[in-house]
Amino acid sequence: MTLDRAVQAFAGIMVIVSLLLTKFVHPNFFWFTAFIGVNLFQSAFTGFCPAGMVMRKLGIGRDAASTCSR
Repeated sequence: MTLDRAVQAFAGIMVIVSLLLTKFVHPNFFWFTAFIGVNLFQSAFTGFCPAGMVMRKLGIGRDAASTCSR
């Protein structure tokens, strides 16, 4: 799996988790969803991706060329 695909999968899972937390735990968890969206938006323009940096240190996508977290 490439680093880009891993980041996309992680972001999707986090959005689903945050929506479930909003629905079943407390409505203020929507801020978590907003935080994820803002991070995705800024990484599209800046290339700075904290999740990508962590995943790269964990060895995900080491062999494949990727555009995230250069």
